[in-house]
Amino acid sequence: MGTGQKSNTPVVLGAQQALNKFKYEIANELNIDTSKVQGGYWGYVITRDTGAIGGNMVRRMIEAAERSLAEQTFADVNAGFQTALSNQAQNAQSFQTQNQNQNQNQFKFNNFGGYSS
Repeated sequence: MGTGQKSNTPVVLGAQQALNKFKYEIANELNIDTSKVQGGYWGYVITRDTGAIGGNMVRRMIEAAERSLAEQTFADVNAGFQTALSNQAQNAQSFQTQNQNQNQNQFKFNNFGGYSS
């Protein structure tokens, strides 16, 4: 593929700079010599090394996405439990209020005009 025919454009605009920084971080972690990179052109770096960089980048991005999904799922479940507990407390309080009202009405009925046995 010739110069200017890049097909790997980022989906999120503005992510290119972060991805380039990420690429160099991974290369440094893998002890890959980046001195052969000239003006952003990685063609002089061994294919095996660039593949390792790309593979590790993908692995890290998948790990970050999985972590994010797990945290979001946990937050959703936690919010669901909190809502259920709140509803349960409200229902218990409502039941207790109804029960007190019924007891008061029964007392009034029995003591002030109710049937006596």
